[in-house]
Amino acid sequence: MDNINIDTDNFEPQKAVKRAAPVEDNVMEIEEHNGIAGKFKGRPPKSKRQKTKSFSESKDDIRKISVPAHRYSPLKENWLKIFTPIVEHLQLQIRFNLKTRNVEIKTCEATKDIGNLQKAADFVKAFLYGFEVEDALALLRLDDLFVETFEIKDVKTLKGDHQSRAIGRLAGKGGRTKFTIENVTKTRIVLADSKIHILGSYQNIALARRAICNLILGSPPSKVYGQLRSIASKVSERM
Repeated sequence: MDNINIDTDNFEPQKAVKRAAPVEDNVMEIEEHNGIAGKFKGRPPKSKRQKTKSFSESKDDIRKISVPAHRYSPLKENWLKIFTPIVEHLQLQIRFNLKTRNVEIKTCEATKDIGNLQKAADFVKAFLYGFEVEDALALLRLDDLFVETFEIKDVKTLKGDHQSRAIGRLAGKGGRTKFTIENVTKTRIVLADSKIHILGSYQNIALARRAICNLILGSPPSKVYGQLRSIASKVSERM
């Protein structure tokens, strides 16, 4: 056998190289995506089943108004009066969900102004607070109308008979005090137990709220009438 000259200065042992295993068809391959290595599945991932959204699901273009138990019958009796302006004039969809007991209002392709959705919701809420349909319709026909709600205890903490007497002062004999405040301030007022709802413009609501607060604090109705007349005369002069 011939002698082989080996340079001992430049001798480096060769690293053992592993023989690559034969790639089988059913073995997952390694792929890299955006710097992240992972196993490539031989079959494409299952696409998630898209759930079709129902009418009652929460969306940006839907409003849900909860209906109190004592307003079911009035809502049923006046449903046509509520349904007609919302569908015909505002071009919205409306229904009463029997399971959740909510009035649901939704936009559709025919809806021209997305602001109509909030108008319709305010209209339905006003009716559920206790206002007549004809009074609540003012929210749809006139601008700058609001509904303000507060309780007697927000003005003064009253309990038992004291609270009952305060409610009596607000209503008056045969509702005369409430009607007087409504006519002078050009608002509509609903007395629902200890809660008070006022429908009107911002300035008129402030006048009515001041008169109601004075009655709750114990002022006699005659004094409140005088204050209302003087304020109403000043407002009419400004107009």
